[in-house]
Amino acid sequence: MPTESQPISLSGWALVLGASSGFGAATSMALARAGLNVFGVHLDRKATLPNAERLVGEIKGLGREARFYNINAADEERRAETAADMERILRERGEEGQLRVMLHSLAFGTLKLFMTDPMKEAVTKAQMDMTVDVMAHSLIYWAQELVGRGLMGRGGRIYAMTSSGGARALPFYGPVSAAKAALESNIRQLAVELAPHGIAANSIRAGVTDTPALQKIPGSDAIKDSALRRNPHRRLTTVEDVAKAIVVLSHPDTYWMTGNVIGVDGGEEIVG
Repeated sequence: MPTESQPISLSGWALVLGASSGFGAATSMALARAGLNVFGVHLDRKATLPNAERLVGEIKGLGREARFYNINAADEERRAETAADMERILRERGEEGQLRVMLHSLAFGTLKLFMTDPMKEAVTKAQMDMTVDVMAHSLIYWAQELVGRGLMGRGGRIYAMTSSGGARALPFYGPVSAAKAALESNIRQLAVELAPHGIAANSIRAGVTDTPALQKIPGSDAIKDSALRRNPHRRLTTVEDVAKAIVVLSHPDTYWMTGNVIGVDGGEEIVG
């Protein structure tokens, strides 16, 4: 007979980039429920700042610590300042090296065509560079801060949110598709270079999920309809589906899983 699964128990801290909404918010809560304190990085203006403040309150309501930073995660100076503050907090608490999980879930980029008429409306070099820097290469720079400062050591886990769009062509999605492909490549390289440090790195490929980021994509309703037809469960993936999987993957016994693109989509991707 099936039995109810035992909850995963984790200790230490997590860093969630893109913590205030979507996958980042759900994963912050799930990791907190599993026992982790949470550092959150987010970029919110006055209108959406209450989302981050509410999340901090909910994490603290679970008896965990929550330290959130409202910054541009791709800003080099702010990144260094935030990492230094995290280092200070862990040192003062006697928890050096206790950052167990980092999730990269930054969804900030340009949605434009490569070819338009007139061509001046097509994506620009600056927009392409910004999209790939924020959604792919910032992963590398944050990992360098964590490992270089000794915040994350053996047993650490690094996750990056990718999508099936990284291997498909969709209208207006070209810049983000390029970023997702680069992100997966960066994860593979980090997996190899961090193996001697005992740190695993994996990409998480969620199924189509009704997040604020998806809603910004032109034609998102058609994307959701297609996913509903393909998914064997006849529903979309939820942020909670993904968050629960990340918690399980953060268990110490998954140390040998690294360098992968892990699908969390209910079988959506395998149906044509």
